Amino acid sequence: MAYELTEQKKVGLGLLGFGILFAFLGVVLFFDRGLIALGNIFWLTGVALLLGWRSTLNVFTSKAHVKGSASFLIGLFFLFVRWPILGIIFELYGCLVLFGGFWPTIKMFLCEVPFLGWVIRYMF
Repeated sequence: MAYELTEQKKVGLGLLGFGILFAFLGVVLFFDRGLIALGNIFWLTGVALLLGWRSTLNVFTSKAHVKGSASFLIGLFFLFVRWPILGIIFELYGCLVLFGGFWPTIKMFLCEVPFLGWVIRYMF
């Protein structure tokens, strides 16, 4: 196996999934701040467990990702001062800038999922 999935990484994937689910539910339920904040906590913890604490710190503090980190933190700030729509926009932009280099890896992984892989290969 090219990529070993340890127990810590399995928990990280689960937390990452729950974070995305809670953030999505927060947006669908008229930008509920509580669900979006809970989704952010789960998502950040999942990323830290999946990548490792030191790698996560390096991703968020590297000079190449300053724009994404600042945008993500500004989004968190807007979320906490009760402007969830603006906060979500800034957070999404920050995530795209921070983790934009991972998209080819994610696409390759998703192409291995039975039905989803077929859709991705023929649509994109």
